[in-house]
Amino acid sequence: MIGSIVALLDLDLPVPDHTTLSRRAETLEVARLAPRPGARPVHLLVDSTGLRECGPGEWLAEKHGTRTRRSWRKLHIGVDAGTGRIVAAELTAHDVDNASQVGPLLDQVAAPIASFTADGAYGQDGSYRKVAVRHPAAAVLVPPRSR
Repeated sequence: MIGSIVALLDLDLPVPDHTTLSRRAETLEVARLAPRPGARPVHLLVDSTGLRECGPGEWLAEKHGTRTRRSWRKLHIGVDAGTGRIVAAELTAHDVDNASQVGPLLDQVAAPIASFTADGAYGQDGSYRKVAVRHPAAAVLVPPRSR
């Protein structure tokens, strides 16, 4: 894909093989952008989604129809409602409670938070406390968990 983009841009650049990119990505440190001075408060939208893990024998199981239990992970994402930019992300095991990830997600947001909005899976007392401790002025918009 990168080779296609380079070709479309009409650039004469060498493109590394996908295995080289994958190998280097394991050790790549990506710096988070620091908030600009006077940055506006963020309206944080939080949700999670499941990601299926694919292994080397995955295509074989698909082809021959063997039924095995597939493992998956959960990705928790915090998005700035104003820009649509992902400002926080946590990858966890599938059985980790969503509310337990509120603190780690909030710690990744450098700007002040005006509001924290999430679904009922994040609606525990601990979630409200974690937001209040880090951002006392933030509004917490999380429906209570249904019983």
